Amino acid sequence: MTPPIAEQLHLDQRKLPAEVFNRLSSRAGARKEWKAREENAWNNFGKPGRDPGKLGGVMSVIAADGDWTPHLKLAQLRNHWDQVVGPAIASHSVVTDFRDGVLTINTESNAWATQLTYLIPQLTATIRQRLKGLEIREIRVTGPQSHNFRRGVGGRRYPNRYGRR
Repeated sequence: MTPPIAEQLHLDQRKLPAEVFNRLSSRAGARKEWKAREENAWNNFGKPGRDPGKLGGVMSVIAADGDWTPHLKLAQLRNHWDQVVGPAIASHSVVTDFRDGVLTINTESNAWATQLTYLIPQLTATIRQRLKGLEIREIRVTGPQSHNFRRGVGGRRYPNRYGRR
């Protein structure tokens, strides 16, 4: 006949029930805490401060913390340029640059540059009203230069490549 397991493992039989009881009682306490937390979560579901933020709000916080706001506002201005100046002027002008508070607008002809120059005070007021966060100190209007109007500087993807125009 084999001896009891406690003797085989050299365990003190007087301490064995206490060890088993302590382990089971600690597990029961953890379960009780878990149940209380679960019940509390169900009771607080949908209350203010409990629900996650909406994606737009989270992205606004990220943009503000990362100083992305001016870049996003400039992109918004470029995408909605026709709403600022009207469709007729927008088809002959484009926002090309924004640095150190100076907004640069390029036009397709000198006549359009002159027309837009007269509108600078109204443009400044409209942009400041619609795009809060885009600090504009000055607006510069440029006419056509040695580059293609819609492509940007250089006019071609590879300007003067192989000496050809």
